[in-house]
Amino acid sequence: MRPRSLLARTFLLLALLVLLTTAAWLGLFRYLEAEPRARDTARLAASTVNLVRASLLVAATDNRPRLFEELGSREGIRLLPAEADDRLTPLPDTRFHRLLLGELVAGLGPHTRVAARVNDEPGFWISFRLDEGDEDEFWLILPREQAARNVAGHLLGWGFLAVVLALLVAWLIASRISRPLRAMAAAAAAVGRGQTPAPLAARGAEEMRRLAGAFNAMASSLERHEKDRSEVLAGISHDLRTPLTRLRLEAEMNLGDERARQGVIADIEEMEAVISQFMDYARDESGETPTLTDLAALLRDLAERKRAAGHQVRLTAADLPALEYRPKALLRAVANLIDNAVKYGGGEVWLQAAADANAIGIDVIDRGPGIPPAEVERLKRPFTRREAARSGAGGTGLGLAIVDRVARLHGGRLDLLPHPDGGLIARLILPLRP
Repeated sequence: MRPRSLLARTFLLLALLVLLTTAAWLGLFRYLEAEPRARDTARLAASTVNLVRASLLVAATDNRPRLFEELGSREGIRLLPAEADDRLTPLPDTRFHRLLLGELVAGLGPHTRVAARVNDEPGFWISFRLDEGDEDEFWLILPREQAARNVAGHLLGWGFLAVVLALLVAWLIASRISRPLRAMAAAAAAVGRGQTPAPLAARGAEEMRRLAGAFNAMASSLERHEKDRSEVLAGISHDLRTPLTRLRLEAEMNLGDERARQGVIADIEEMEAVISQFMDYARDESGETPTLTDLAALLRDLAERKRAAGHQVRLTAADLPALEYRPKALLRAVANLIDNAVKYGGGEVWLQAAADANAIGIDVIDRGPGIPPAEVERLKRPFTRREAARSGAGGTGLGLAIVDRVARLHGGRLDLLPHPDGGLIARLILPLRP
């Protein structure tokens, strides 16, 4: 499974670099160290053979057994006569052992034989003759450690310590790179939810400081534009309410034709509804403080108000956990979904709410014409309406944009799903840990 976070990926790449570099260093050391070690081992073995040969030559024949015993007990060296039927196991076929054999033959003569085992007995076996013309041959058996090529333990220990320290430094480098990026990702997610994040700290490398400064400038600019937009919309909506109120009074008092008066009043009410949606969209829900909210009670109150207004709303809400949400923003969002369902679907509206292990889902279901899947994301954008069956009732195109913004503000999302029996399921999903 590939790591997903930048910290893990950067650390793994740096760790791979450290391990490959260490492996290359050990391989190079292994290669360069073989020749001098083979030469030193061969010189030591040749010197031992020459000393033993000289001792045998000067010793009387009767004293040679006692000399063998002295060498074995004091120096760990054994001497055995070579036999014609000895079974030899050669040294391993490695570069070190090939160099060792070449040095021994060069130092002791072409008749020298070297074996790792003789007659299945392990050791470092070296043959020699007392004289070049002598047919008798002896085996000098040295401790096999002298022919073993092992990297010194202390060197391996230092190498292991170097790898651990390098990996620790790699982790520090990776964390220093990923920490500001994680903070920036969290701040970008807050901007996406309509919130204003705290300014990022401009520290670290020059590129990171420049990136943090650019992000802070962008967030500040977005906040300023959002405030300007909200103020413009709120100002226009507020200024339009006064003349609309005067027009309504004028229509009710001076228009004698009942049908004309009702038509004018209906147009004015529609304009007031449009202005109300502008006001809702201009309102900054992020300024509302999250409070412990009983969603089931909030939905029951909303359903009762909608029924009192003449809408057919059927509520099915299970026991929902009380969590910290923004109740006014949620109330506006669900109310917008119900209004859309009534306006575009007609007839009865089903309001359902249930919780699972991760989230609470609030469904508003109607049996209208529905929304094609290809149109879902487009209709979540502000001032966007369908030029089809569901758009026939008019509107500002802000209802779903308001709901989507409230959902993102709570860390959730808005899904618009087709109903299996026809119609639309508008599902507001809120996480259990907002």
